[in-house]
Amino acid sequence: MQTTIANLKKGDVALIKNFDVEAIPLKLLEMGCLPGNRVELLQIAPFGDPLYLNINGSHLAIRIETAREIEVEIINPKTKNDLEKQI
Repeated sequence: MQTTIANLKKGDVALIKNFDVEAIPLKLLEMGCLPGNRVELLQIAPFGDPLYLNINGSHLAIRIETAREIEVEIINPKTKNDLEKQI
């Protein structure tokens, strides 16, 4: 099973690995949603959609359907212990 942006937890940072160009809006590509770029999940809306992201310094919200199409590699997962240390 591949990990996608939709699988990230709040605070997770990942690198974009792959996606289907046909499934991603051109605007996302223009804003830096490209393989190799860093993505951080900043917030999840109350009902789980949309997701608020930081992609290489650009803050944007994307639908969960689009997030499921973007394969990533998590580089620093947030754990419960990490969150407790921040409080």
